[in-house]
Amino acid sequence: MEKIGNVIIDDVFYSGTDEYSDGSIENELLEYVQKYEDEMEILKLDNRWPILYHISPVRKNILEWYEFKKGAEVLEVGAGCGAVTGAICEKAKTVTGIELSLKRSLINAYRNKRYDNLKIMVGNFNDIRLEQKYDYITLIGVFEYAAYYTPAENPFIEFLTKLKHALKENGKLLIAIENKFGLKYWAGSAEDHTAHYFDGIMGYTHTGAKVRTFSKDELIQIITEAGFSGWKFYYPFPDYKFAQQIFSDNYLPDKNEIVCSLDSFDNDRLRLFDETAAFKNIIEAGKFDFFANSYFIEIENERR
Repeated sequence: MEKIGNVIIDDVFYSGTDEYSDGSIENELLEYVQKYEDEMEILKLDNRWPILYHISPVRKNILEWYEFKKGAEVLEVGAGCGAVTGAICEKAKTVTGIELSLKRSLINAYRNKRYDNLKIMVGNFNDIRLEQKYDYITLIGVFEYAAYYTPAENPFIEFLTKLKHALKENGKLLIAIENKFGLKYWAGSAEDHTAHYFDGIMGYTHTGAKVRTFSKDELIQIITEAGFSGWKFYYPFPDYKFAQQIFSDNYLPDKNEIVCSLDSFDNDRLRLFDETAAFKNIIEAGKFDFFANSYFIEIENERR
């Protein structure tokens, strides 16, 4: 056990090796959050993509709008460097983060050290023995990596099945993930995880990576096979990482509500056509949910 500010770090289940890392940039991130409490000061000093990705307050938008119930006990699987951890701490009674990397856990703890309702467990979710069940479990940019850390014939189904057992009755699983058929990929953005053009669209046949994103229908099939029966889809735009708008099946965008930017901070991109014009046509055709760049899914562990 280690305590940083008010945050407890529990490394009982840590393997001794950080199984996921962005490399040496994480050393710089740790130095930054140890030195600066105001994250905007970090962004003023360093405009590189990994710093923006981990530190930007816009990352919290994916959860700041969501209404957790009063007194919620939340499990954040894949807490990373704490991009959304603080947003959860503001809304929940208790937050338990699980993270493969000790370095990332330290970064998270230093940037959120003021919260007295946060505990971070270092290790693989599949190896950690949890002593309770939770009202909410979050997977923000995590589900697509399940095949790396869940040894099973169907790792994505197996992972969700294990998570289901950690939910209370009527608890909710919250997943944010890219859509492999997102319009940005057709228009010339490289696949977010492999940096190959059209990789997800072609079924990841040109890379040895185990990462996978899915269409809406594929996600519903996985969710169903994992034993869940109730879900709601939301559509963060331009994507879940830097969400500016969030739509739902009850409020889909008007054709004039979507304006696409050519900003690309992580990889070079092509511009094969006008995405804004294409989205107008897609919305008029009633196909926005198929081509949305990202999904946010609320899955309920319904009492049977």
